[in-house]
Amino acid sequence: MSGVHQVSMPKLVFTIFLNLLITIAQIAGGIISGSLALISDAIHNLSDTVSVVLAWFAQVLSRKPSTPKSTFGYKRAEILAAFINAIALIAISVYLIFEAVERLITPQPVDAKWMFWLGLLGLIANGLSVLVLEREKNKNINIRAAYLHLLGDAMTSLAVIVGAALIWMYNMVWVDAVVTVVIGIYLLVHTAKLLKESVTILMQMTPADLNIAEIENKLLTIEDIESVHHMHVWNLTDKILHFECQISLKTDLPVSATTAITRKIEQLLHNEFDIDHVTIKFGFGESVKNGCDCN
Repeated sequence: MSGVHQVSMPKLVFTIFLNLLITIAQIAGGIISGSLALISDAIHNLSDTVSVVLAWFAQVLSRKPSTPKSTFGYKRAEILAAFINAIALIAISVYLIFEAVERLITPQPVDAKWMFWLGLLGLIANGLSVLVLEREKNKNINIRAAYLHLLGDAMTSLAVIVGAALIWMYNMVWVDAVVTVVIGIYLLVHTAKLLKESVTILMQMTPADLNIAEIENKLLTIEDIESVHHMHVWNLTDKILHFECQISLKTDLPVSATTAITRKIEQLLHNEFDIDHVTIKFGFGESVKNGCDCN
């Protein structure tokens, strides 16, 4: 099917391996140093690992052919993976913010040296992962979700480093909790758009950048079309748009004539709205109805 953009599997596997290593190192370092910011960075790294695993698994599924039971194939596995990633990241962010507020109320000692060096290790690892997926991030929403996870964690690692430096030089222990809050808020803001986009696709809503009325007006410019009914526009994936409608014709035309009209509609929708999958039902006079009169 056109519009499906696959990502290099070796790149995904390398990113999974790299993030799993840094997660283990940061969890151990966070426990030893007592740094909540470092542990939050490690948890975010773990979510990164899960995110990329989901991205990899969803891409494997998306390559499976359609079947009589799954006529669209498994391409929406990528959207489902993006949705799960967004929900997980929001839950993690909220948890970290609550934990940080508790730390602000009851400060605890932090070993800044461990926090600094493992934060630096996290920044290097996540920065490398971001570079690996940089050219792939716009291929589909699933990979973009994984990329945002990694980019966000690179930013959180940088925040951990800054916080560790302040604690190390000025003994500002409260900075650990503040950094955690900043990380949590940053992740919430940047995940909201991804969640909204994935929900829009899963609920088969009309894409935000498309206007149904505008599409109808464009179709009515085609000769022989009297009116347009029951239009539906939805995303199968973030790159594949589907369209269906019922067309009422001005005259009772033969099938060969409606075929020519269909080609005009397909060309218009492709050129004007980037829609490539079109289903049309033609009718004349009373033959255009809402649904099926089966009684």
